Amino acid sequence: MYKFGLIGYPLSHSMSKVIQEAALKSVGLEGSYEILETEQEDLVTRLKFLRANGFQGFNVTIPLKVPVILFLSGVDNVANVTGSANTIKIQPDMSLMGYNTDVYGFVEAIPENFRKEIDGEKVAVLGNGGAARAIGVGLSLLKASKIDFYVRNIVNASEMADALRQNFPNVQMECKQLENLYNLSEYKMLVNTTPIGMRSKSMGVSPIDEDVIKTMKKDSVIYDIVYNPLKTELIKLATKHGIQTIKGLDMLIYQGAKAFEIWTGKKPDVLKMKIAALEEMAD
Repeated sequence: MYKFGLIGYPLSHSMSKVIQEAALKSVGLEGSYEILETEQEDLVTRLKFLRANGFQGFNVTIPLKVPVILFLSGVDNVANVTGSANTIKIQPDMSLMGYNTDVYGFVEAIPENFRKEIDGEKVAVLGNGGAARAIGVGLSLLKASKIDFYVRNIVNASEMADALRQNFPNVQMECKQLENLYNLSEYKMLVNTTPIGMRSKSMGVSPIDEDVIKTMKKDSVIYDIVYNPLKTELIKLATKHGIQTIKGLDMLIYQGAKAFEIWTGKKPDVLKMKIAALEEMAD
C-alpha cells in the first residue's frame, strides 16, 4: 500500500491528489495521496510527521521548494543545480532524497518543434522562486541565449541568477525590476512562474498588463505554469492578441509522472492522469 502526499501553502487549488491517484490506478497499484497544507514555519514538524506515518514519498510546492533542501541527505543533479526540490523519496532508513522533476515537466510540455526555436533566443521569466530556478535550467538546456528574470526584489533574485550562471556560463542571465517591464518584443517566450492568476490566490488577475502582453510578436509563446484555472487571465489575454500559449497543466502532469516513477519505479499513463485532472476541473 503506497502513501504519498503534497506539502506547501496554499493547496486548495491543487490537482496533485487527482493525478497521482490516477497514476496509481493506471499501473494497478493500491495507495493514496494526501494534501497536507504546510506553511514555512511548520516544515520541520511536517517532515517528522511524514517519516512517522508510513509515507514513501511526497511532492513539495510553493513556498517550500528551496528551504526543504536544508533537510535532505542527498539530491539529484537537477535539484543540485536548481537549488530546489519538488519531489522527495523517503528511503528505508528514513533519510530524505530530493529530486527536481520541474525541469523535465517544463521542457516536456513545450511542443517539440518550438523547443528548437528557443535555441539562441531571449526569454523573459516572471518570478524567482523554486519554479523559476528550474525553468532557468530548462531554458539553458534548450540553449536560450539570454534569460531575463523579472522580479519584485532584485537582491533576493541575484543569488538564484549567480547559481545558474555558474552552471551555464554561455547563457546570459539578468535580474530586472518587474515594474520596468513595458515591452516584450525582443523575447521568443515569456514564462510566468509566479502564483498570480491561481485559483484561491488571485484568480482573474494577470501578472503583467495587457498593454505589455500585446507587444509580443505573434510567433512567440506565453507559457503560464499556473494550471488551475486551466485558462488563466494571462493565457486569455495572450490568446486575445493572437499569441501562442502553453498552459500549466501539461507541466504538472509530466513532472508528476516523473515523480511517480521515482517513488514506484513504474511509468504511469500520462493521458489517464490528464483526463482525471480535466474531469476534476470541469466539475
